[in-house]
Amino acid sequence: MPLHKLENFDPNYRETFGADDVKTLEVYTEGGDRVGSVADVLVDDDGHFRYLVIDTSIDFFGKKILLPIGLSRIDYAAKRVYVDGLSRQQVEGLVEYKEDTIFDRNYEEKVRSGFRSPTSGVTYDSDTYNYQTEPALYGLNEQSHQTFRLYEERLIANKHRIKTGEVTVGKHIETDTATVTVPIQKERVIIERVAPTEAGNVVDATELKFQEGEVARIEVYEETPDIRKEAFVREEIRVKKVVEHDIVETQETIRREELDVDTTGNLNV
Repeated sequence: MPLHKLENFDPNYRETFGADDVKTLEVYTEGGDRVGSVADVLVDDDGHFRYLVIDTSIDFFGKKILLPIGLSRIDYAAKRVYVDGLSRQQVEGLVEYKEDTIFDRNYEEKVRSGFRSPTSGVTYDSDTYNYQTEPALYGLNEQSHQTFRLYEERLIANKHRIKTGEVTVGKHIETDTATVTVPIQKERVIIERVAPTEAGNVVDATELKFQEGEVARIEVYEETPDIRKEAFVREEIRVKKVVEHDIVETQETIRREELDVDTTGNLNV
């Protein structure tokens, strides 16, 4: 898990800790010997203290070291951090911490090995090791390191695509009765008997011709309607959909926890 400098992780860390600044504390042994001062704090992704960066440049060998947080006892009232058993000889053998240090698993294990007790029984495995494996180095004394979280609610805006309806476009057949008018012609024969203009006149015998079987033929026609149905394209339908954009604004009441500090007696807080 990567580690972060305290101020990079929480630029307002002083407000988070009620104006207490751990980077102003002096470091002492439980016997009262000054070791150095806290130069910085390294925290994990969850904000848990993992190492104190101790500057020993004045008191020891001019270098900075990393102190696992479980080996310290922070006393904000006294503005001190107490470390049990840290001696000049031990500081001399500890791995130096520099700003450009490549902070990988191997480097961190070198730091731990300088503080690990020979009787700890811990076998390091880079694949399975975590900070809970060694509470002696990373476990916090709840009486000296009281931690609680302040929660706040936030509005999280997401979008969900839901089906609001459906449009079905089809066609059906409707029937109707259509009327069409077609003019037609029919022929008929009219036979009339009329008086000849020469009625009463004697016909010359030489011109008289009696014939039998004389026939006059007249063809008679009529028109009949030829009505049929043909299909034509009456109309063309195009179906498409468009996306309309809108902005929805919602207001909700959210809650946030703030820190309340109550003190009794004459305390330096």
